[in-house]
Amino acid sequence: MPKINIISLFKDILDDSSILLGEDLKSRFYHIWKTDMPLESLCLLLPRSTQEVSSILKICNENNQEIIIHGGLTNLVGSTISNKTQVVVSLEKMNKIIEIDEKSKTITCESGAIIEDIIDSVKDKDFLLPLNFGARGSAQIGGAVSTNAGGLRVFKYGMTRNLVMGIEVVLPDGTIISSLKKLMKDNSGYDLKQLFIGSEGTLGIVTKVVLRLYRLPKTRYTSLAVTNNYQNVLDLLKIMEDKLSSSLTGFELLWNDTYKQMVGDKTLYNKYLPDNFKYYVFIEYMGGDFENDYNLFEAVILDCVDKGVVEDAVIGKDDKEQVNIWGIREDVAVLAEEREFDQHFDISIPVGLIGEVIDKISGELKNCEGVKTVFPFGHVADGNIHFIIGKDSDDDELKFKINDIVYNNTQKVAGSISAEHGIGLDKKKYLIKSRSEDEIELMRLIKKSIDPKNILNPGRVI
Repeated sequence: MPKINIISLFKDILDDSSILLGEDLKSRFYHIWKTDMPLESLCLLLPRSTQEVSSILKICNENNQEIIIHGGLTNLVGSTISNKTQVVVSLEKMNKIIEIDEKSKTITCESGAIIEDIIDSVKDKDFLLPLNFGARGSAQIGGAVSTNAGGLRVFKYGMTRNLVMGIEVVLPDGTIISSLKKLMKDNSGYDLKQLFIGSEGTLGIVTKVVLRLYRLPKTRYTSLAVTNNYQNVLDLLKIMEDKLSSSLTGFELLWNDTYKQMVGDKTLYNKYLPDNFKYYVFIEYMGGDFENDYNLFEAVILDCVDKGVVEDAVIGKDDKEQVNIWGIREDVAVLAEEREFDQHFDISIPVGLIGEVIDKISGELKNCEGVKTVFPFGHVADGNIHFIIGKDSDDDELKFKINDIVYNNTQKVAGSISAEHGIGLDKKKYLIKSRSEDEIELMRLIKKSIDPKNILNPGRVI
């Protein structure tokens, strides 16, 4: 069917403001870091309801029309790139918070709701949505579910899938699967929502979700500690888990080069501690006892300093200090801006091996001609380490050489090439380094069963 005809079919189900064509596409883009690159697409559709999404998919399925799904455009694996023959469907207008159920401790919302807006809405009712990562002000919940996003509190609360209680999704043929349950326990057959959580939009379009909430902690304190020995980092984590138990909600790590960049002349962040240590540990404590929480936290931190587990530490008491300390960890755009070209990595490594593996990767990268900066950082308590690597060129040979250094070293310790960002287009050829041929073949079988025409996010993941 000629493409002009399929657009006329879209006009039968959507109003004119929900269909962007031609010149109107020039104001759109495929990533929030690529706003200078106009979107390439046959058209961009902006549905306002699940039923409109269903109608769009029915049309596309009947006409073998490929679809690329857009959420908050914060992905880091090329998932939202499209071409002029593909239809882009953006969920940004489906952004309603439908219900906050205080008795069941859940929130139901449409997939286009911004994560930070959800966090703020439940905070007003003394609840916590523990999703917490740097892009929360732009990322949409549907994208977080579709990619099974992680963040700064994973080791305490788990990945996004641990927060999803119910889901509504539209299949490639337009069928609506709606299971917006608020149940903690439901063993009535296959847990179908798990098919779509983390499948990166290749099996269906998430339109609504029910998320689990937690009671909002009454207190929050932050510490920044330093050491030159990775074993001390592990010892510190053990002590924090023993002494603070479930109140330990964040344990993050920056290496020296990363810390120096984050507190250098290009940022406004206070240095707090000297920049000559190898490891910088960021600790978050959230509790419920105004009178005793700070004293307990301070006592544990000071004891670690006195016993030489860490060389020094500071504690952020008020909101301003905590925002500054966590800004050093979260504002990673500063690292990417250091060079015109950069590569991002998101790997999982057994926690006990992180020190030696990252040293090995960093050393090989620094000896690689064309690499200018190497910035490791990450969620050490759950084994997830990120790299932002700066270069002066986007040469393919250099790109592949860097990929091989990072992924080969990750494979050697039975790690994962993607801890939380997904596979998308960029990591597809390296999936075999984390998954067996049989696992990948099973993924293909699931994809073919649900999307036999391969119209949804084609070419992603597998």
